[in-house]
This record gives sequence, structure tokens and C-alpha cells, in this order.
Amino acid sequence: METDDAGLAQRLRGHVEALAGAIGERNVFRVRRLEQAGEYISGVWASQGYRVERQVYTVRGVDSANLEVCRTGRTAPGPILLVGAHYDSIRGSPGANDNASGVAVLLELSRLFTEAMPALTVRFVAFVNEEPPFFFHEEQGSMEYARAARRRGDDIRLMVSLETLGYYDDAPGSQRYPPLLRWFYPSRGDFVAFVSDLRSRGMLRRMVRAFRSVTDFPAESASLPAVIPGVAWSDHYSFWRHGYRALMVTDTALYRYPWYHAPGDTPEKLDYTRLARVTKGLFDACLRMAAEPADPL
Repeated sequence: METDDAGLAQRLRGHVEALAGAIGERNVFRVRRLEQAGEYISGVWASQGYRVERQVYTVRGVDSANLEVCRTGRTAPGPILLVGAHYDSIRGSPGANDNASGVAVLLELSRLFTEAMPALTVRFVAFVNEEPPFFFHEEQGSMEYARAARRRGDDIRLMVSLETLGYYDDAPGSQRYPPLLRWFYPSRGDFVAFVSDLRSRGMLRRMVRAFRSVTDFPAESASLPAVIPGVAWSDHYSFWRHGYRALMVTDTALYRYPWYHAPGDTPEKLDYTRLARVTKGLFDACLRMAAEPADPL
């Protein structure tokens, strides 16, 4: 299994270039490109040996699909650790960082898990329709997924949302925050952030401890009310709405990234070396979180 930083960085770049370069803007306003993105993700998972499940629903006259694969754990059909990222981009942007970077990490985590044997089942989900006009709406792909999971009674102990992960800046003042938070966190945008609501703070602490135990990559964390701007701005919010504990892993998006939701969100802007380090840390952290059947999340 290839885990060296250079090889992993190259693989991450390849995924981002395929999604945000070759395909580009992908959403219900660019239906064929959205389908191509789904086909790319499904093809990668099939090449890794997974069976891809599709949750298809119709929105605005377009058939849209959440995509899922599972690494079945020793305690199946017991508790589940779910890792997800949305694969659509906002209208007018190729979406390299938002969110081809998150999808790239998702695809590499699933690859690394093919040679792991976790106690808990680990689900990897690529969500459709996260961006406006579906954001915070019942037709958002992750809302559809979380609603169906709750109806089935899925025992999702933690959902981890991978959102906008590829941009880092060492310059002083490169990191911004919602009001007041700047007094408590670094001014340099050189870290990865773990964010949850107050109900999920126990899981957040465990995840951050696991991450820090396996890597020295800078990491910050915050458990905050969902009303603070940015805290609920991804697919983890859908799982909060349906009673699950969830957190987001992010480079903080608009609080750092100059090309957030812009036409300039292109693949060459990202730092694939640091993204590889984050990916390795997340793999080891998720493996630890899913390793102990006697202490399930």
C-alpha cells in the first residue's frame, strides 16, 4: 500500500485535476458534468475493489445520486463511522478546493482502508447537491442520506465531513475568523481545523486526540453553537439535524482561501504536500476511532 508523502500527494492532485480540471463546474446546472464526476468517483472506488451503492433521488427534474462504499468491520452490522464529502461545485466555479480536495481525501482514505481491518464498519459517502440552491435545504444530498439512515435505524456513531481541505498559508494574518474567535486561535492559516456543535464535542475531542497522536501537522479544534457563521456550513449539519453526532474537518474555507466560491478555485492553487500529510493523519485517526469494539465511539 502506497503511503509515502510524495506518492500520496500525486494521487490527491490527480483526483483534483480530474474533477476540477478535466470536468470542471459540476452541479444540477451542468448535469452531464455532475454525472461525469459521479462516474469518476464510482470508477475509482470500483478499482479499489469496492461495490458502489447509489442513492438516487430527483430534484429540479434532475436525477442526482449520493454514492457509498463500505469497509465492513468486525462488529458488523454494528456501529458505523461515516466519512463523507460533497462532489458538486457551486455555480460558476470549478471547485478545486470546494470540494474536489475533500473528495480526493475521501478517495485516498477509502484506498488506505482496503488493507485495514477495523472493528467498526467505515462508510465512505460522496454527497451530491451540497451547494446552493440546496444548502440548508431538505433536498440537499446529505439531508436525503441522513434522513434515510435515520429511517433505517443506522447506528452512525460519528459522521466526519471533509470540506475544503487543500489550502495553507504561513503568512501572519492569513487566517480570519468569525467575530471574537480570533482572540483564541492562530493568525497563520497553516493548520487544519476540526469543528463540531456542542452536542458532538466529546467525539470532537476524541478525533483531535487521535489525529494529534499520529501526526505533528498543526491542528485546531472548536466546539461551537451552530449559529456561528461557518460552523454548520457543510454536510455534517444534515446529520446534526437527524440526531447524529458529526464534525467537519476543513482548512476553514472562506476564512482563509482567497478563491472561495470563485472562478479562480482551480487545481494549481492547492498545497498537495500538506494535503497528503493531512490525509495520512486522518487515516490513522479514523483507524484508531474505528479500532476498538469494546469502546465504540
